[in-house]
Amino acid sequence: MSTIRPDSEFADFVAHRSTALLRTAYLLCAGDRAAAEDLLQDVLERVYARHRRVRGDLEPYVRAALANAAANRWRTRSRRVREAPLEQVGEPGVGGHEGAVLDRDRVARALGELPVRVRAVLVLRFFDDLSEADTAAALGVSPGTVKSQTARGVARLRDLLAEHDMTRG
Repeated sequence: MSTIRPDSEFADFVAHRSTALLRTAYLLCAGDRAAAEDLLQDVLERVYARHRRVRGDLEPYVRAALANAAANRWRTRSRRVREAPLEQVGEPGVGGHEGAVLDRDRVARALGELPVRVRAVLVLRFFDDLSEADTAAALGVSPGTVKSQTARGVARLRDLLAEHDMTRG
């Protein structure tokens, strides 16, 4: 006997979990807040249409949908003409909490340079704190794939952050 999930349950889910899901989308979109908001909205719209058929907890389902939609979005985006970036502004002063903000920005930019699936594995494993098995289930891959992509992704992330440090100093 299947239970029907009421619309109010979905509304409660969105009200309570949308901030955490937006952070996940932000990292999946390599630090582009507008793209993250669009991605989350698109996924929530699609999930709303099916939420009554989802068995169990909605959050893993939505996280998997976010990871898959991010991969599809970046595939589509890579075929578009690239926009010209704004000119770099001078270095900001050091003080207060700006260092932490800059560190988060560096990590988000470095994540953006990783392949989409590797980025999804790292975000789900370390930001969302999912186990290897839960990450594998969310992405539809084996736990061994999660392990290997995690190892390669962390190593590449370290290299990218070190490269950034050398160009700054």
